[in-house]
Amino acid sequence: MKFDMGGSAAVLGAAKAIAQIKPVGVEVHFIVAACENMISGTGMRPGDIVTASNGKTIEVNNTDAEGRLTLADALVYACNQGVDKIVDLATFTGACIVALGPSIASVFTPSDDLANEVFTVSEISGEKFWRLPMEESYWESMKSGIADMLNTGARQGGSITAALFLKQFVDEKVQ
Repeated sequence: MKFDMGGSAAVLGAAKAIAQIKPVGVEVHFIVAACENMISGTGMRPGDIVTASNGKTIEVNNTDAEGRLTLADALVYACNQGVDKIVDLATFTGACIVALGPSIASVFTPSDDLANEVFTVSEISGEKFWRLPMEESYWESMKSGIADMLNTGARQGGSITAALFLKQFVDEKVQ
């Protein structure tokens, strides 16, 4: 899994850089949702129901979208630490590359303030970002008849449905 771990690798790189800078008066938590992903007889199968750490149930309809299941618990954990903001570096690789190409990262947030902070920093760093909508009507494709949600939605708008999925695991008070 050399590509699916891109977000986690970026978090580790950011942790090293921020540790070297040692910003005064700033508390930063780095959470990497790492787990084994080997095929076995006990691996996830389509139709399995998993329960996230916040109690929400998820019907697995795509075993290739397994990273967001561990990321969901990482987001719940981060919220439980009493954070004000979360910057989640998830790859959503295929869907974002199809939408924006290989050089522009997507930004998903319901918070205009947080989006503006990200864009301000991106201008300084030279990184390219584009804010995509969190279109709530797309949530319809995430509904399950046997769980609170599916782990993937319709193919169209895949990065948006992935962001809507992750939103289910972030406290409303946290940006």
